[in-house]
Amino acid sequence: MRQTLQLRLGQQLTMTPQLQQAIRLLQLSSLDLQVEVQTILDSNLMLERADDLQDMPVQPETLASQAAAETRAETEIDAAARDTMPDELPVDSAWEDVYGAEDGATPYSRGEDEDWDPYERYAGTGESLRDYLYWQMRLTPFNERDMAIATALIDAIDEAGYLTLSLEDICQGLREEFIVTPAEVEGVLRQVQHFDPQGVGARTPAECLLLQLEALPADTPALAGARRLVEAHLDLLAARDFSSLMRRLRVTREELQAIIALIQSLDPHPGARLSSSTPDYVVPDVRVYRQRNTWRVELNPESTPKLRINARYAALARKAPQAGDSAYLKNHLQEARWFLKSLQNRNETLLKVATCIVERQREFLERGDEYMKPLILRDIAEALGMHESTISRVTTQKYLHTPRGIYELKYFFSSHVGTSDGGECSSTAIRAMIRKLIQAENPGKPLSDSRIAELLGAEGIQVARRTVAKYREAMAISSSSDRKRLV
Repeated sequence: MRQTLQLRLGQQLTMTPQLQQAIRLLQLSSLDLQVEVQTILDSNLMLERADDLQDMPVQPETLASQAAAETRAETEIDAAARDTMPDELPVDSAWEDVYGAEDGATPYSRGEDEDWDPYERYAGTGESLRDYLYWQMRLTPFNERDMAIATALIDAIDEAGYLTLSLEDICQGLREEFIVTPAEVEGVLRQVQHFDPQGVGARTPAECLLLQLEALPADTPALAGARRLVEAHLDLLAARDFSSLMRRLRVTREELQAIIALIQSLDPHPGARLSSSTPDYVVPDVRVYRQRNTWRVELNPESTPKLRINARYAALARKAPQAGDSAYLKNHLQEARWFLKSLQNRNETLLKVATCIVERQREFLERGDEYMKPLILRDIAEALGMHESTISRVTTQKYLHTPRGIYELKYFFSSHVGTSDGGECSSTAIRAMIRKLIQAENPGKPLSDSRIAELLGAEGIQVARRTVAKYREAMAISSSSDRKRLV
């Protein structure tokens, strides 16, 4: 076999580091982009944030006047404090006794703190249901034996607030420490069931509802009927058999309505109120608003980082005396320019895609979900001369702030269903129509999926019953039998 040399010409697509960086920035969300920007700021000395306040020149006389004003303010505050504060305070004095509501001022509360978010108290405090129950258990005067039983009971409570083990299993688990009987466990369980939230530690949904009914005042309307219904006829309520309920409870239709309304005010999953997960905040990348009958699209300045190249370090890169220092600074300068270019391309592409989407979904912005037009990634890609993968990256985890709310850009893309006149109707519009029909239905005789399909067919939209059921379940709407109400 003889060895020979051959020369061949060929083409090969290679992804440069610059292209890889541009693609990575394109698919990042606004929050991930902030993390990426902070990382590059920490690693590249050539980049810095372009702060408007830092760009403004400050005159020396301005600084001197500000310092003098601050000194005068501090002197006035000290003088006022000496006039109002007594030399000695009693030991049992309260904060409000000294810093009271003088001159119309109100005592300080946590709600006045600008950094305090009142919704954090309810959205996610970082404390789980189990930790909350442990805290209440330590406040209860249990002896060592009852404390061990209460700990085992709390460990057996799931996130919904229900006890997942039987009393015999609890006794078996405590056999190594204590010999306890089911009656002892039952007594401690009764105390745990009085912990907050009401209904925690229940073994069945009926017991959970009864625990919450017991906590209500004795003069609550329809309380006695609600107890009888939950104790013996909860299955009839689940089956929506209102005629049998009125006959068994011997109540009128109006009285049964009051009983059902009271039961519906209870929480069958009391443990779900406490969540240890922190809330996920959405920062819109693009804002759209109407101005003089024209829809304006612009990037959100709060989510768009403003970076620039440090002029001082850039000058050092050109005047570095040593070759090693010069190469180091020039490499950082080139990387900074690449990053700024990639960031600019990301913003331009995002703005182009958002503008194209808004132009095609004007009727949705003006009239609502029922007027959403069918749209796929290929339509936007062909209109902008881009690849579908680029459009997919741009629209993933990117949000648009509109007068109707905040939507992910993916929301505006949906499949379509043919109409009787040869046109197309978006699946989003069909879901909105189904929701509208269900909201306007008679609660005593809710619309079935077949009937909804017939009503949509009368509007020229041909959909099957199973398609209606799929859209209804996607919107978390119950079936017609579960939607039945007593009227």
